[in-house]
Amino acid sequence: QVQLVESGGGLVQGGGSLRLSCVASVSIYTMGWFRQAPGKEREFVAAISRSGGDTYYADSVKGRFTISRDNAKNTVYLQMNSLKPEDTAVYYCAASKKNLYNTNYASYDYWGQGTQVTVSS
Repeated sequence: QVQLVESGGGLVQGGGSLRLSCVASVSIYTMGWFRQAPGKEREFVAAISRSGGDTYYADSVKGRFTISRDNAKNTVYLQMNSLKPEDTAVYYCAASKKNLYNTNYASYDYWGQGTQVTVSS
């Protein structure tokens, strides 16, 4: 069983930045970030390979968000810049045994509890 714990969410003005962190009990999986806004389906945001050498982003965040990982700390990060009100959602960290290009949430085996990100206009 893999345990994931997110932190770093909060309230920020539009154009601002936040960095989310996810501490995992192990670091042997592809790691991803998803988000879910009220009344909407959970959507893929970004993913990173086990080594950290490959990353993949949703078009809506490309150029603004950066995913990274520190395997020595079993931690994955999501640096979010130029935030927009439409980025408001609960952000979830997840671990997958599949490669990082599987963006469907069903491809992920383990999930954190989520952290709220709210961007004001």
